[in-house]
Amino acid sequence: MHKQPAAADRPSPSDDTRPEIIAAVDLGSNSFHMIVGELRHGQLAIIDRIRETVRLAEGLSSRGDLSAAARKRALDCLSRFGERLREIHANRVRAAGTSTIRRAKEDSGFMAEAETLLGHPIEIVSGIEEARLVYSGVTQSLPPTEGMRLVSDIGGGSTEIILGQGASPRALESLHMGCVSMTERFFPDGDISSSGFRKARMAARLELRPVKAFFRDARDIDVIGTSGTIRSTVAVAQALGLAETGITLDVAEALIREVKSFGNTRELSLKGLSERRAQVWPGGLAILAEILSTLRIEEMRVSDGALREGLLYDLLGRLQHEDARERTVRAMASRYQVDKEQAQRVAETATTLHAQCADAWGLQRDLSQNMLEWSSRLHEIGLDISHDGYQRHGAYIAEHADMPGFPRAEQRFLAALIGGQRHKIDMSRVDAMPRSWRSSALRLLVILRLAVLLNRSRKADAQPPITFRVSDDSIEIGFESEWLAANPLTIADLEREQELLLAVGYKLTVI
Repeated sequence: MHKQPAAADRPSPSDDTRPEIIAAVDLGSNSFHMIVGELRHGQLAIIDRIRETVRLAEGLSSRGDLSAAARKRALDCLSRFGERLREIHANRVRAAGTSTIRRAKEDSGFMAEAETLLGHPIEIVSGIEEARLVYSGVTQSLPPTEGMRLVSDIGGGSTEIILGQGASPRALESLHMGCVSMTERFFPDGDISSSGFRKARMAARLELRPVKAFFRDARDIDVIGTSGTIRSTVAVAQALGLAETGITLDVAEALIREVKSFGNTRELSLKGLSERRAQVWPGGLAILAEILSTLRIEEMRVSDGALREGLLYDLLGRLQHEDARERTVRAMASRYQVDKEQAQRVAETATTLHAQCADAWGLQRDLSQNMLEWSSRLHEIGLDISHDGYQRHGAYIAEHADMPGFPRAEQRFLAALIGGQRHKIDMSRVDAMPRSWRSSALRLLVILRLAVLLNRSRKADAQPPITFRVSDDSIEIGFESEWLAANPLTIADLEREQELLLAVGYKLTVI
């Protein structure tokens, strides 16, 4: 997310009666997926699905560079996705990059070009957030239940395992192994061997060992697998008459024996297995066999729901004011024993200032308003660790904690605001953000700093009327003369703030 993406076409005023179209784009390590839904009377109907194999992980070097061929495949695909989104006038789109994009160099320019072609921002989600979205996609695609579920998703570059109850995930793991990476590592040049399978399964077993205790002891559990590797495995097992519905360890072992009868993935041909999937199937099959074995799974059923559905329903939740990020903010404030009354005072002051400068400073977007409110409510999470430098502790928590619903870039945004709320402004945090966000982030930081400063007394007294006028490089804040006379410490704080803001290019005047 390195520059402002091109905006998707906006419906004309005459199109107001059109149903709302929303879409989700999953930039996976092996395939890119797009799913499109239409809101009809508050219900979501899926109207289109597109999948293209791009083999992005195949083109990623150990240094994080993408090969020219992989880059071209990915950008060509996103160009087609973007064209389709413009044709159907998708109102809201959520796009997410997973394992391979997490590991790719952020300064390569790939993301900027990808966003421009797609016409929408692309989030880089963490492995834990990916796991949460996978679980959401699966639960939305199956009948509701209050029982326990174990969900597995073997992707191209990572494997997600989630234990949940009903619609709520309880334990989430993202492991650094996927069908593409394992096939490249243990089946070089596509050569299939018993030794390759033995080594691949041992590597998978070692990845699973640290987390197996969280998942293996659950009882009366519904086990669900999703995405390409697992769905292809079930399809092949059914075509060969090895299974009717799900997959067991015995079936997986039988399929491994079948695969070993071929010398190379170029020769691998089984009923139910596409040629594209065959190129990366051995590594994925080794992972699946070890999941079934290590976690002592009797049978795994398959679901059509996956990350892309999770993205779509998460977006729908945001539109219907059920934002997972809001739940995360509430939970974090409680966990770190935030003084809710003080947080609310700061949030109210920040909202007052924002309302008077949003147009002049270009802060009208939902993201700007949300970030300001959330950072206000969480600005004191670091106090639970230490009062000395609590803003630094809070920034570290915001950037590195598992925060369901928040992409990595948004967590950095929060960290920059929380970490810069007082004392000298560290511009390195702002400069580390996507280029298109930096100006807004600094201006939101100025608002938060003033809101925190004006509430240092921690008094429940009503705030006096505040006037707040801004330009590109100047700020004018005004109070009633009686209030100024009665609050000399606040005036002293504002005088110090004038020096600190001047260092980052803003002249503050108090009237």
